[in-house]
Amino acid sequence: MEKSAILSALAVEVKQGRLFFSTSANTAINIKNKLEDPDCNLDSVIRLIQAEPLLAAKVVGIANSVVFNRSGKDITDVRSAVSLIGMRTVRNLATAIVVQQLTGTQTKNPMVTQLWQHSVHVAALAQVIARHITKQNPDTAMFAGMIHEISWFYLLSREKHFPGLVDESMASAWTSDKDLENESELECEIQIGTAILEALSVPTPVLEGIVCLWEGYLASPPTTLGDTLLFANELVSVKSPFSLPSDQTGDDIMRALHSLIDEESLKEFLKESEHEVHSLTKALTT
Repeated sequence: MEKSAILSALAVEVKQGRLFFSTSANTAINIKNKLEDPDCNLDSVIRLIQAEPLLAAKVVGIANSVVFNRSGKDITDVRSAVSLIGMRTVRNLATAIVVQQLTGTQTKNPMVTQLWQHSVHVAALAQVIARHITKQNPDTAMFAGMIHEISWFYLLSREKHFPGLVDESMASAWTSDKDLENESELECEIQIGTAILEALSVPTPVLEGIVCLWEGYLASPPTTLGDTLLFANELVSVKSPFSLPSDQTGDDIMRALHSLIDEESLKEFLKESEHEVHSLTKALTT
């Protein structure tokens, strides 16, 4: 089946509300929904997190990152970690785990591993870029970075139903401008990703920022959440095995970034931020 036909079939599925999540993703969604229940008190939150090792590890790991833990005192328990990072970050981490679990049994697939590593590196860079350059909310930027590849995680999860969708040759084709000249294909990809974000109740500003990244849309001045993600995605050292085509080139994105910070200052900023980015990335990769 050609890629255009696969995308059309998947787009029809999501348009009809037929989203297929793995068992592990459904478990993560259940935890996420419980955490978002306004009647869920702190003790209940603690118990929920402690019962989910992956979430517990990320909550404690983030609390020990230099971005959140300026004192340097080790945080070794979930309760102290939640008190430090706050419920908003906890809920964001729960949503990120849903994305990470979408592929179910394929979590050890090298492509899945690279995709998640790319996501967390973008998240870490977006956090520091938002704080120092675009002046967006850093926590929102980090959250958007963690989930910006959601459509590809979902496509990977559906590969067994559409053989060849994401094999090595097809993966290289995703980044080919010639292969994606038809705008309807790009629209299908964005439609799939948007439907999943909406199903997970991702806030509209975050969803819109991620769509700007997918479309390659730069604002003027380039200080939006979408710009923040575009900058992080361009600067990140771990590249995604997939990418959506856009009219913007890397040079366009760097010119927009240099309108906010000159090249030398950017190099200095990135060097100074290395420790923060490494600390966040390590916590999110756990």
